[in-house]
Amino acid sequence: MAVLIPGFNPGVFTGAGNNTWLIPGREPALIDAATGAGRHLAGLRDALGRAPLARVLVTHGHPDHASGAAAIAAEWPGATFAKMPDDGDHRYPVDWQPLADGDLVPAGSGVLRVLHTPGHARDHVCFLDEAADTLYSGDLLVSGSSVIIPASAGGSLTDYLASLARVRALRPARVLPGHGPEIRDVVALIDHYVAHRAHRDEQILDALAAGPATRESLVAKVYVGLAEGLVRAAGESVLAHLVKLEAEGRVRRLPGDEGEWEAAAPTSDTARPGLRGPAPRAAARRAPRRADPAGRTTS
Repeated sequence: MAVLIPGFNPGVFTGAGNNTWLIPGREPALIDAATGAGRHLAGLRDALGRAPLARVLVTHGHPDHASGAAAIAAEWPGATFAKMPDDGDHRYPVDWQPLADGDLVPAGSGVLRVLHTPGHARDHVCFLDEAADTLYSGDLLVSGSSVIIPASAGGSLTDYLASLARVRALRPARVLPGHGPEIRDVVALIDHYVAHRAHRDEQILDALAAGPATRESLVAKVYVGLAEGLVRAAGESVLAHLVKLEAEGRVRRLPGDEGEWEAAAPTSDTARPGLRGPAPRAAARRAPRRADPAGRTTS
């Protein structure tokens, strides 16, 4: 049974803070490294007791998941560190072992299968414990919130939706995420995510029907009641949708330095096709979404 070790790094985008998961057994393994907070290291020390830490498996290279690697290595010098390679790995000075899709990695008294699930980040992976029917999902899934797709920093909404479809087909009984509570009904959550993204597509297309617009003006039209500190993140999400819609032939970038986009003339193949996925088309048409009390609704 995995043990939750909180990261103790609360923030606007991390909520109460990161979840890291210790898998005890013959080869104790930690899922994600958090940020190196002293309380996280103390919690990990208490959970391990006399056992050594064998390895740390990182879901992706965003700082809240990977930057604690050096502090953990200093405390447990015998531990190995592994993640899918990415250009930014040099920021975290440990000897990273490379992971690839389909790898089987010892963890505790069993093994985890590596699933490449890009979208939130190019190097994002989930870890599947097939024996326990449990998925360690990193930032792929978060209960009660949606996931930001940082389009200008390697994020891809097209990839993200494909990753959701992959996990939906697996239907794990239990999901242990990088933030927030445990997820039991993964299919319902994924269906909600797909419907939400389809709705966001429609909001952007509706806004562009009035004429060309910049990403910034689209944020103002699509997001209602958004805190000023979250405008940049919302812009990343809008850009992710625009890039996806551009690939589908539904919008296009205008030449020039203004950064404007416009709706593309519909054809029989591009006339507002629904997003691929299980969500019904009707679920995509809802009122504009407002920011939640914590201000994290920026997807």
